[in-house]
Amino acid sequence: MSRNKKTYNPVFIISLIISLGLTFFAICFNQEFGEFSNTLFSGITENFAWMYLLVMLLFVLFVLGIACTKYGKLRLGADDSKPEYSTFSWFAMLFCAGMGVGLVFWGISEPISHYMNPIAGIEAGSTEAAEFAVKASFMHWGIHPWANYAVVGLSLAYFQFRKGRPGLMSSTLEGWIGEKRTKGWIGKTADILASFASVAGIVTSLGLGVLQINSGLNTMFGLPNTLIVQIIIIAIVTAIFMWSAISGIDKGVKRLSDFNVYLALLLMVAAVVVGPKIEILNNLINGIGGYVGTFFQESLAIPAYGDASWVKAWRVFYWAWWIAWAPFVGIFIARISKGRTIREFVLGVVGAPTLASVVWFAIFGSMGLHLGTKGVLSVGELQQVAAVPESGLFTVLSHYSMGTVLSLLVIVLLCTFFITSADSGTFVLAMLSSEGEMNPPSVKKVIWGLVQSGLAIGLLIAGGLKPLQTISIAAAFPFMFIMIGACVSLIKELKKEKLK
Repeated sequence: MSRNKKTYNPVFIISLIISLGLTFFAICFNQEFGEFSNTLFSGITENFAWMYLLVMLLFVLFVLGIACTKYGKLRLGADDSKPEYSTFSWFAMLFCAGMGVGLVFWGISEPISHYMNPIAGIEAGSTEAAEFAVKASFMHWGIHPWANYAVVGLSLAYFQFRKGRPGLMSSTLEGWIGEKRTKGWIGKTADILASFASVAGIVTSLGLGVLQINSGLNTMFGLPNTLIVQIIIIAIVTAIFMWSAISGIDKGVKRLSDFNVYLALLLMVAAVVVGPKIEILNNLINGIGGYVGTFFQESLAIPAYGDASWVKAWRVFYWAWWIAWAPFVGIFIARISKGRTIREFVLGVVGAPTLASVVWFAIFGSMGLHLGTKGVLSVGELQQVAAVPESGLFTVLSHYSMGTVLSLLVIVLLCTFFITSADSGTFVLAMLSSEGEMNPPSVKKVIWGLVQSGLAIGLLIAGGLKPLQTISIAAAFPFMFIMIGACVSLIKELKKEKLK
């Protein structure tokens, strides 16, 4: 293959045009684009909310089911292959790519949001609302999103390392539609959808992360919440994550991810020391009980005759958002999972992160809910935390001893989580636009890094982060069917395996 073809392939060009085109409309026609994206997403959730709930549960059953079968002992690679990374570093990288920055952003604000605005039938600000808030947070950040990532990651890792196929989303469909079609328009469409969903997801997360970092710096040091400050933050973060991406996984992503996990553990321990310890433990145990006990019921809960607004606004939105994130997170997880067995993969990608997320929300959710149930925060202050999540974390921490120290740790953790998410996303985009190369060229990383940061700045100027996020979720609707195809493809190929 010629150098020219590698550099200018259809997936790269079309993905770039779509991303830049939609962002242009989001910036220049912000109001109209917002109305269009909301109408599109509302139409999808109104008519297909049931499908999101059903498919996400099927993804859970699919990955857990495969892990429990005889195929669980198969290695993602040759039978004698060994993992490239230690278990700790492997977990650190996949966890940071998957939702590290999201946990910091929503760890306190989401439980308070559910506490103040629970599902229909529960009184806002009540004890029942507090318990519901914990269980709902566990549900949204637990098994479902990680099983969703595992569908893409497991399918691609199998075809990439055991069958020798390129690291492209299209490779996961080979067992279903055949190798020839994966190289045709069907495969190219899958790769383009994966690229666009990745760009939109990273850009919106970049923007939201910057808003929270700016909010923290404003609380701690009085740095103003202005566009100029946010652009400076993006510029600094971009320089770091592009350096890390160019350095490669071993030198960049791995080291930062290891540091992130150590820092997150330190923050969690410190929060338990100063937080309401018994309340944290009770919420952890009671929340897990409620989560497990009503797992299937909640997974498929969509009122046919009652008020379904909460389910659509939260659960269906989250399920659609996780599917939109599945391409970039799943592809990155596949890239670092060579040599793992299928059973080990599922345990590491679904089990361990779910436990980490549950513990995180038990700790930080309890810190926020404690202030609400004890009347330390007024109803107005609680509503403010729910409405402005980027500032909610720092508002709550300010009411605890060592609040300043905890807030400083949070700001550092936000930056490092933020960098590793953008880093891994840039790496994946470079892979997708370089025919699935394991180590894509630095020029592609630089291009995508600059595109992401430029789009984030443009959208912050126009106030258009939300419309791009919404349109990316709507655009990811067809990607759900690609993921279903990946499940079918993997099952068909596994049946051909001759197990010893």
